[in-house]
Amino acid sequence: MSWDGLVEGLRSFVVWVMDVSSVPIIIYFVLINTSLLVLIGLAYLEFRAQQRRRATALTWQGAGLAPGVSLLVPAYNEEAGIVTAVKSFLTLRYPRHEVVVVDDGSSDQTFARLEEAFDLVQVPRELPHEVPVRARILGIWVPRDGRTRLVVVRKENSGRSEAINVAINAASEPLVAMIDGDSILEPDGLLHVTRPFADDPTRMVATGGAIRPVNGSRVVSGRIVRVEMPQTWIPRIQLVEYLRAFLLGRTGWSRLGGLILISGAFGLFRRDVVVEVGGLDPDSIGEDFELVMRIHKRMRDEGRDYKVEFVPEPVSWTEVPVTATVLRNQRRRWHRGLWETLWAYRSMLFRPKYGRIGFLALPYYWLFELIAPLLELFGILIVPLALLLGVVNVPFAILFLVLAYGYAVLVTLSAMVVDEWAFHKHDRWRAIWQTIAASVLENIGYRQATVWWRLEGWWSSLRGKKHVWGVMTRTGFDEDPA
Repeated sequence: MSWDGLVEGLRSFVVWVMDVSSVPIIIYFVLINTSLLVLIGLAYLEFRAQQRRRATALTWQGAGLAPGVSLLVPAYNEEAGIVTAVKSFLTLRYPRHEVVVVDDGSSDQTFARLEEAFDLVQVPRELPHEVPVRARILGIWVPRDGRTRLVVVRKENSGRSEAINVAINAASEPLVAMIDGDSILEPDGLLHVTRPFADDPTRMVATGGAIRPVNGSRVVSGRIVRVEMPQTWIPRIQLVEYLRAFLLGRTGWSRLGGLILISGAFGLFRRDVVVEVGGLDPDSIGEDFELVMRIHKRMRDEGRDYKVEFVPEPVSWTEVPVTATVLRNQRRRWHRGLWETLWAYRSMLFRPKYGRIGFLALPYYWLFELIAPLLELFGILIVPLALLLGVVNVPFAILFLVLAYGYAVLVTLSAMVVDEWAFHKHDRWRAIWQTIAASVLENIGYRQATVWWRLEGWWSSLRGKKHVWGVMTRTGFDEDPA
């Protein structure tokens, strides 16, 4: 076949593909962006309801309604910030809480820093085996003063999930909060996130806390004293993502009664329920997602009345990746965890006994979270190819750009308006303009890169390739020496 014949055949194929796929693709992007807009609208309604309750949000604990909380903190090579983090956790404004740190076989001075800062002494205590743990426990330490509610457990290195399972076994309070050692909690964070348990103690089994990027903000002694925009564009764009998907999106799902994902950076659970389902799965990449799905399945299978909610109040702050390499590892891991968990619980799809989880939440995650990068990659490839071959359908190309990217910018700006109305975290116009710019720049290079990275994670799972955890290189918080 001649070169001209090959080009003509390719041109005919591209024309056929565009004729067949143009309408379904346009409908798909209309649906995905409209669904996000609906979730943002539901989040707005939830924020209004939260504001009406906010006046009493910080006084209810005085009536003796606050349930005890164990903060579970897995730590691996966290020598730089572990002491500051633990001190901030211990001084939270909450009537009854303890901190359980599990040193997951750190090779640096993580334990030595804790031992020195809190004058730790080893105690002859045996942990219960309510949640199975494979790794060997090396010892348990507590502060010498006998008053500070801190427990430090050392174990052989076996991963974050097993570290949390060890902490669950060591916890003594009825609620357990899983939190990363490099996170910062608002002083009143526990008051907000435990409120649903006091309002409905028999049915509430888990709550998720709002998480915001801390990059660029002013931190003093483990406390946010001034919220600032990140200094570079990669974390700025992630701030937009967290706002749209993690804050407003999950608030909307919570209002619908279909919350199936609580971030591993901060989630609160009834300890007895977590023990009942066997703790975190150490073999799961998306262990936080998998745990919530396992709880939903157990509760629905047994016909128990229960609730899982999201608390939109600002609760936790975390450092997000600042380099493309670290961001790539994170997004590959997230999408692989999404795929493996959705596949593991595929039997829940469209089953009447799973209610909104099976008929609404799971189909949404399959269609608009898992498959979205595949269809978007198709659009990214086919439109330039059609332009190159001179067979582009101009109306389709314009409509694709408007609905896939223009509509997405509108959705993000809507999320920003709702967030500013509800929480007003930024008091400078420059920060608002930077957020608007980030919502536009997200669609120019960044979004296309994350599409490819997410597909890499999915493909590596389909191939059965062993997952290797990337290193999250942290730049540290902007501590004010004053």
